Amino acid sequence: MKRAFDIVAAGLAVIVFAPFIAMIALLVRWRLGSPVLFRQMRPGKDAQPFEILKFRSMTDTRDTEGRLLPDADRLTRFGRFLRSSSLDELPELWNVLKGDMSLVGPRPLLMEYLPLYSPDQARRHDVRPGLTGWAQINGRNALSWEQKFALDTWYVDNRSFWLDIKIIGRTIVGVLKRSGISAQGEATMPRFTGTENGKGNSA
Repeated sequence: MKRAFDIVAAGLAVIVFAPFIAMIALLVRWRLGSPVLFRQMRPGKDAQPFEILKFRSMTDTRDTEGRLLPDADRLTRFGRFLRSSSLDELPELWNVLKGDMSLVGPRPLLMEYLPLYSPDQARRHDVRPGLTGWAQINGRNALSWEQKFALDTWYVDNRSFWLDIKIIGRTIVGVLKRSGISAQGEATMPRFTGTENGKGNSA
């Protein structure tokens, strides 16, 4: 039922929002240049890599040595609007249709985080990653990494169709309120460097 719901809901969303998606693409091209889409490999179900699609929200500004500037320096006012409104996530509907993602599940993070997870945290990859999830409606980027992963594994253990409907409904409210967009003092979220208890620690 979950996969069928994903296909139907994502397909309808693509049809309904197609003109809006096209308009955002044109604005991204005008404000931030090419490429319009941000592509990056992320771990999916069973930690298998897939290419995630998002609207670009940052410039490619670099320092004198050719290194990318910090996110806060590359995130433009327009980019902040895309992120705060979650409009940058709309291309992920294609990932849902392809089967890389689900509408609801733990958010797909960076491939480089995989060896840093504790065994319990790694269970977030027992399901498809989602456009939104239990952690997103309970604090999003305002949460610590440990809190976020605890919510992700809670979802894995308690997932159901009706829980997904609840999460989608609360996500819509959260997007309208633009709550939990960034961690305190960060443009988005600080990098994950491992758990503090030594399991999956990067040190």
